Amino acid sequence: MSSPARHRAALMQAPRCQTCSLSSLCLPLALQLEDVGHFDAIIRRRAPLKKGETLFHQGERFSSVFAVRSGSLKQVTCEGAGFDQLTNFYLPSELVGLDGIDEEAYPGSVVALETTTVCEIPFKHLDALSEELPELRGQLYRSMSKELRDDRRMMRLLSRKTADQRLASFLVTLSDRFRRRGYSPYSFRLSMARSDIGNYLGLAVETVSRILSRLQSQQVVAVSGREVNILDMARLTALADEEALA
Repeated sequence: MSSPARHRAALMQAPRCQTCSLSSLCLPLALQLEDVGHFDAIIRRRAPLKKGETLFHQGERFSSVFAVRSGSLKQVTCEGAGFDQLTNFYLPSELVGLDGIDEEAYPGSVVALETTTVCEIPFKHLDALSEELPELRGQLYRSMSKELRDDRRMMRLLSRKTADQRLASFLVTLSDRFRRRGYSPYSFRLSMARSDIGNYLGLAVETVSRILSRLQSQQVVAVSGREVNILDMARLTALADEEALA
């Protein structure tokens, strides 16, 4: 099948908001059934991204936000001098691109970590519809607030935590994100490489591997490749919540 034909087939098979299993976690969360159709009408269905493909590039003109339907993505910002900083990971039901609204340009490039499907939501249509549907506007504000809260949490994590506490916090946060999506909070697969985790947490990849080995020896977690099993959530959470000594 040719690429255009595959694209059309993917669009025809794409689920609508009314039947999407993530609708209770995504923007339609607060909408009444009769309003979901209005929201569904503004969404553009896109063909799946393959691992390594870019959803949008840093500096590209902001036009849409994207809801992750399946898979996962990472956001990378070029800080100059060839240094790339990984600033976010996105999982199913999460919104991508909200940080482009202010300057009308995306501040980082977003790349698929695995085969990933997204729903594209043109922002001008979303903005207009939110004026008609206060529940949708409220959910959009909550999504923006979550972005701000996550950014501040990340700043605290990098400035006040030891390397062990950073990685523990990362695993606890991932566990909670999986739990909220109906998946096991104790056993999950990391779609990101250890080098990505290290970049995100400001740690060398060797440090990430060393800490994971130490947590394994302490029987806090069991790791096999990218498969993670949390054996002692209480100890992992206690480590994540510790304050670094000044």
